[in-house]
Amino acid sequence: MTATPRPGTHAAAAAAAAHSRAQGRRSPAPLAPALLRQPAAHAEKDRTDSHVRMAVTLERAPWLGWTLVKALMRFAFMVANNLVAISSYVFYVIVLQPLRVLDSKSFWYIEGIMYKWLLGMVASWGWYAGYTVMEWGDDIKAVMEDEAVMLVNHQATGDVCTLMMCLQDKGLVVAQMMWLMDHIFKYTNFGIVSLIHGDFFIRQGKSHRDQQLLLLRKHLENNYRNRDRKWIVLFPEGGFLRKRRETSQAFAKKKNLPFLTHVTLPRIGATQIILNVLVARQQNGSPAGGDVKELDSRSKGLQWIIDTTIAYPKAEPIDIQTWILGYRKPTVTHVHYRIFPIKDVPLETDELSDWLYQRFIEKEELLSHFYETGAFPPAQGHREAVSREMTLSNMWIFLIQSFAFLSGYMWYNIFQYFYHCLF
Repeated sequence: MTATPRPGTHAAAAAAAAHSRAQGRRSPAPLAPALLRQPAAHAEKDRTDSHVRMAVTLERAPWLGWTLVKALMRFAFMVANNLVAISSYVFYVIVLQPLRVLDSKSFWYIEGIMYKWLLGMVASWGWYAGYTVMEWGDDIKAVMEDEAVMLVNHQATGDVCTLMMCLQDKGLVVAQMMWLMDHIFKYTNFGIVSLIHGDFFIRQGKSHRDQQLLLLRKHLENNYRNRDRKWIVLFPEGGFLRKRRETSQAFAKKKNLPFLTHVTLPRIGATQIILNVLVARQQNGSPAGGDVKELDSRSKGLQWIIDTTIAYPKAEPIDIQTWILGYRKPTVTHVHYRIFPIKDVPLETDELSDWLYQRFIEKEELLSHFYETGAFPPAQGHREAVSREMTLSNMWIFLIQSFAFLSGYMWYNIFQYFYHCLF
């Protein structure tokens, strides 16, 4: 039997100290079960997420594989299509040079038809990939026989392809059209066709601006009337939206102009040159640059400005690579038109600048409304906006493609015959 030391004695004090040291050597209290389970739960969640991602990837693998195969097949067809169609176009133009001397109007009419077919082939590449066009606003078929300038916002290279498609059903507009495009397009596969047709390649940058405007004036004077051109397509912003937005916004802030995000402020130079050269202004009862009979026999002059706004779903534009390879899901591009009589367009520099700025401020409002609602707003005085689906004829596409490949086969045999005769 152990004796308990009495309180206050040295033995009691020693016992208390020993008990305190024993308490200090005890193990810490165990963690709560929930805290012990957290690392295991996180590891299990990571494994689950990894399995889900792998399952999604495996499910998408057939679609990704088919997209790749389809893109390669489309690319191979585009190469063959370009080889036979562009080569045939060039050879036909060479063979028809005597007609150009004898009857220039007939020559440029035939050239324009072939040019339209070539652009129709480019349009068909997007058409069969599911890239279609919905048109809004004014019906431009009403002015397709008159001279007009299209002012278009510029977001990506696919803008050109979109216009090639939506203008195919507008009579001879494409055949009698002149494009103003960046000089880089001169070095593409389509560059030789545009050079022959008489399109104008403009070089961007302040160092080239004045010279390019002089060249544009000369080009219009030498080619527009002589080749019976009627429409001009112009991108007044002078570049793609993504490249010019910051510069444009800085300029707008400096000049106390509206802050634009979906378009940029336009440049006036090319538009002013076009108007000065092509508008038949009256001076003392007679049109500028000639007498009344000469003007009536050749042209009534520029009559319309077509304000054209291109909008892509979710503000995601289509580029030329997508148009060719078709790896993007089917997309409907929306194009809005508004027609202005040329008599309502000022020709003086300051007034024309204000007028152009106002058009692009309106484009900003149109695009903001479209991105919010998925549709363009109705015209003033109308309760709702009406859209029109633009379609291409599959039979027509088949016929022009057949003509291109048959022409390529014919030219191949002709050159093969002469080769064997000579060698």
